[in-house]
Amino acid sequence: MVARLIPAPASGWPHRLELGPFQPGMDPGELVRHALGADPPSGLLELECGDWPLGQQMLKQIALQLHAVGLALSLLRCCEPTTFVAGRALGWSCRLDEPAVEDKPSQELNNRPVHVHRGTIRSGEQIKVEGALLVVGDVNPGATVSASGDVLIWGRLRGMAHAGCHGERAARIVALQLRPVQLRIADAVARGPEDPPPVGVTEQAQLIGDEIEISPAQLGLPLIAG
Repeated sequence: MVARLIPAPASGWPHRLELGPFQPGMDPGELVRHALGADPPSGLLELECGDWPLGQQMLKQIALQLHAVGLALSLLRCCEPTTFVAGRALGWSCRLDEPAVEDKPSQELNNRPVHVHRGTIRSGEQIKVEGALLVVGDVNPGATVSASGDVLIWGRLRGMAHAGCHGERAARIVALQLRPVQLRIADAVARGPEDPPPVGVTEQAQLIGDEIEISPAQLGLPLIAG
């Protein structure tokens, strides 16, 4: 299915632009341009990205395309965790949908299982998964999350996080506020930083050599499932 623009059913309702299924090698900005056509409507618009893995730069480009024709993005919907995190890092209203049933076998074939936990993980709770983990909520002090692949926290990471728990050294830990008690990536261990988190900057922890380093997050990269 190609990208398509669905006009609002009534005044006051948002229009909807669907990117369709992910097509490797295709430029999503070009798909948006074709979907808008020569005379698009104006007003609010919901962007449905499906399983497209989009980073902040591409999302900003799409938002500028919409703004140029009089459309204001009101909601980003997707079932790809990295797109969700990138959109929220931009301060957008975002909704993470469950993947369609027919999409699940393809995720397994790509070796990219993603486990989504919605809600705060409280002190004493532990979550461990095979694959990548996305937490839509906070990880409180005294809580532990671990995954064989990447760990993404849309919220505050103040407990302990372990990415690449079976030895995957390329795994990352990404959080809106990355101030944990302890970080672990593969067999490397580090204490969380003591200085206050930078305002409005999503951070990541990754192994550089044998040291865990924290830097601004690169969102939109393919998830590592371990």
